[in-house]
Amino acid sequence: MSTSQQLDRAAIRDRLRKALDPSLGGMLDGLSDDAQLTEALGALYDSLAAMETISAVEEEFGLTVDLVNDDVRHWFASIARMTQFVAERLEDVDAVGSSA
Repeated sequence: MSTSQQLDRAAIRDRLRKALDPSLGGMLDGLSDDAQLTEALGALYDSLAAMETISAVEEEFGLTVDLVNDDVRHWFASIARMTQFVAERLEDVDAVGSSA
């Protein structure tokens, strides 16, 4: 991974944390990016919180998450995985846009 890709992922992670703060009410403060949200937050990260998380990601990055085909339990389990998911989706959008 190049330095620019690492910076892009760091920027994505920062935007994710900021976008999720209103719906998760600061619960991410002090959590590592690799922390499993269901374990770290327990009952506070319930199905409604997970749906609000997905909606916040879609809104912040202009993406659509397919609740059936995207493995949301995997990709939305931690900030690190969400960062990877968003980065890969944005790369796909860029690739399709640049080839059109």
